[in-house]
Amino acid sequence: MHYLRLLKSFGVASLAGLLPALFVSPLSAQDVELNYQFFKNEVQPVFLAKRDGNIRCVQCHGRSSSFRIQPLDEHQLFFTEEQSRMNFESASQFVLPGEDPLKSRFLTHPLASNAGGDAFHGGGTHFHSIYDPEWRIMADWVAGATSRRAPSSVEVRIIQTNAAGDDSHVIDPVTNKSIGRITDIEIPHGVVGAPDGSQIYITNEALHSLDIVDSRTMRVKRRIPLSGRPNNVGVTSDGRKVYVAIMEMPGSVDVIDVQKMENIKTIPVNGAIHNVYVTPDSRHAVAGSIQTSTINVIDTATDELVWELEMDSGIRPMTFNTKSDGSTDKIFVQLSGFHGFAVVDFDQRREVARVEHPPATGQEAHYDGLQGAPAHGLGVPPDGKTVWSTSKVYSTVYIHSLPDLKEVGQVYVGQHPEWVTFTPDGKTAYIGAAGDHVTFAVDVKSMKTVARIPVGQVPKRVAMVRMAVD
Repeated sequence: MHYLRLLKSFGVASLAGLLPALFVSPLSAQDVELNYQFFKNEVQPVFLAKRDGNIRCVQCHGRSSSFRIQPLDEHQLFFTEEQSRMNFESASQFVLPGEDPLKSRFLTHPLASNAGGDAFHGGGTHFHSIYDPEWRIMADWVAGATSRRAPSSVEVRIIQTNAAGDDSHVIDPVTNKSIGRITDIEIPHGVVGAPDGSQIYITNEALHSLDIVDSRTMRVKRRIPLSGRPNNVGVTSDGRKVYVAIMEMPGSVDVIDVQKMENIKTIPVNGAIHNVYVTPDSRHAVAGSIQTSTINVIDTATDELVWELEMDSGIRPMTFNTKSDGSTDKIFVQLSGFHGFAVVDFDQRREVARVEHPPATGQEAHYDGLQGAPAHGLGVPPDGKTVWSTSKVYSTVYIHSLPDLKEVGQVYVGQHPEWVTFTPDGKTAYIGAAGDHVTFAVDVKSMKTVARIPVGQVPKRVAMVRMAVD
């Protein structure tokens, strides 16, 4: 049904009668000024976004003589300050600040005609509804927004990155179904979410960048250049800083200031870093190197390396448990060539135990494609009572009780199982089965598989995040 007819059926004479409830509502149009920072950080990413079936706005408008978007140079990931200013001036010519959004050609030209948009746009239809989150961001700018709107709600989601693909799947843990895809990130590696649900951070191995995804649109809003090829990523509990593992010698961890959207420091460490994690209390970032077999511990207050521990083999996935006061108790760490995990006492800074996995009941051993990591996935659920360790050899996750490290269960979780994450209530574990291209959902209490969720190519890193829902 045409939007105008639909609105009239509800007693609304025009779109203008509905729009003030959806977008920022200024007191009067003459008081509205277009905000440059909002345009730079929220609107400009829309110009670079790749939508299915469409080219990016910048591709056409980079050649336009009317509404011109400054083209990016080769290997340039975002607009410079000068380019952003020029884009702001160009877009402002097609806007009536504070007026009905459908009076601004900037908003109507890429909008479907049956949704109130123009009859024809040479760049095609990019937005099919005024409810499209990207269109709403642009409409907020026209209405005078100076900051992001608070989300109406935040929902828990599971993000599964696909190591041999160009997308990541978004899973609803209530239905255990994939409800969306984050696209346009080739070779996505590590993934974490902003604590407030506003953004998702995914490392991009192809572009050597940290890609910031707007959780409302599920599109990349900024790519932050890194000092080298990234692997895993961690975020502080206050959401202010992101730590990125750089998998290149001599070894470093990049620090990203989220508010500035800048790479503010490269911390030298001992060896190329495969994985970096922020401890549950956010006081430390812990980075592991395969090449030098070292665990590197960084103080997040100073962003300096404060101690390191050399193990007898390369450092693979890690996870933590905590003391009663929330501080870090143990580091559980998987090692190159070892089928199991070691336990490091955080305060003593030494290994205190090692657990080797026995053959899994009823499972045949597989040794093809282990990539030096027979065990490659660890997780401790929110209650801290167990530690889960995946085995690529036996397609199984082994479950051990804490603190005694007794094996209490085994669950088949597909070919080449990788990383582990849990829902906040600790009821369900999610594990990417790289060889089967599915994510397994496992009921923690019963230790039984409850769903096998089809995802993309070679799913490895998986994370629980919170996402804004408009």
